[in-house]
Amino acid sequence: MGNICRSPLAHGLFRHIVSEAGLAELIEVDSAGTHAYHVGNAPDPRSCETALRRGIDLGDLRARQVAQEDFTTFDYVLAMDRDNLHILKELCPAGYEERVRLFMEFAPDYGAREVPDPYYGGPSGFERVYDMVAAAATGLLEDVRRRGT
Repeated sequence: MGNICRSPLAHGLFRHIVSEAGLAELIEVDSAGTHAYHVGNAPDPRSCETALRRGIDLGDLRARQVAQEDFTTFDYVLAMDRDNLHILKELCPAGYEERVRLFMEFAPDYGAREVPDPYYGGPSGFERVYDMVAAAATGLLEDVRRRGT
């Protein structure tokens, strides 16, 4: 929603595994929120701490709002939950609908379709979100490789 909790964790983690796979020059990674609540702000400190404990630095990330050109620029426009998916589908221009999906679709064995928003909870919520997005990020990279995009 605001691009300071879930999305930056996914962004930083996916960027990290893309780099480790030697694909950083081929795959562009970005994140954005459906709302303008926190545009320009750094990720939530709890997201930063959770990622840093695993060797991933989110310090260069800043929140931004989804832009119309994101749908034509990126092969994947992924939502963390159904509410955001609905908003993205409404914003999506005709012909690009197949790019808009739930992030957890890439972790079908995880047992969850949505990544919960940890904003109003404690540190354990951020740990859970990290584990969820780690599973989905791995599946996403497999899908990118399979599709050759």
